[in-house]
Amino acid sequence: MTVPQKASRPSPRAARADSPWIRRWSGGSAPRYTLVCLPHAGGTAGFYRSWAALTPPEVELLAIQYPGREDRFEDPEAADMRELVSAVADALGPLLDRPYALFGHSMGSAVAWELAHELTGRGVPDPRRLFASGRAAPGTAVTGDLHRQNDETLSAELARLGGTDREVLDDPGLRSLVLRAVRHDYRIIETHRPADRPPLSCPLHVLTGSADPELGEERSRDRAGGWADLTTARTEVRVFPGDHFYLTPRRREVVAAVLRRLDPSLTTGGAHTWPSTP
Repeated sequence: MTVPQKASRPSPRAARADSPWIRRWSGGSAPRYTLVCLPHAGGTAGFYRSWAALTPPEVELLAIQYPGREDRFEDPEAADMRELVSAVADALGPLLDRPYALFGHSMGSAVAWELAHELTGRGVPDPRRLFASGRAAPGTAVTGDLHRQNDETLSAELARLGGTDREVLDDPGLRSLVLRAVRHDYRIIETHRPADRPPLSCPLHVLTGSADPELGEERSRDRAGGWADLTTARTEVRVFPGDHFYLTPRRREVVAAVLRRLDPSLTTGGAHTWPSTP
């Protein structure tokens, strides 16, 4: 007589990872670290998908998917930074059962900083590292009211920063979809007023493009774009050739630099220079 087999159930961790907020792009059966990546304004988790091929199995790569785009187009948008970060922490917190690092690009760097505080406030251990890319520190970054401007003005800003295909901006249908997410994210970052908090205790690494209009090489020399004041640990700066989206053509170098700082045993190759800021 054949005994019917019970349907296999996902592991508790797999069930927790099955969240609309989280995309899991890589990681072996027993990774040692988790790298959480937070997108730029208007960006998606898929921005980091190409990193998976450059990430060893020792690292679980998780990317955050904000609402209001792609498969989350119908999901309600976050009212503000506090609500966004709280929702990300709800989804992410149970998965941080090993040493982890946060990487955020542009708006994502501010989200990463707020998320680090939110997670530690919930009793989650401090991140091993925080990587802030393409934006000055919260409270010092220049903000405006682009989220209130018309589509033409917002499209011009995207063209200035690069990273959005001209064909997308020229197509009325695609442009409408992109600008909806961008406007939502710009509202969050432009109305963000960071609270006065004690500094973090984890090392902080600032990455930027040499010609990035948002941060750039010159401004990053000033207390690492203000980031050096937000941690009691070491702060380092790495400048890559390129503009605001330097990390697209420099993807391999960026991932290698991040992995090396996460754990030197994860990558091989020539040394990178990270000038430190006391």
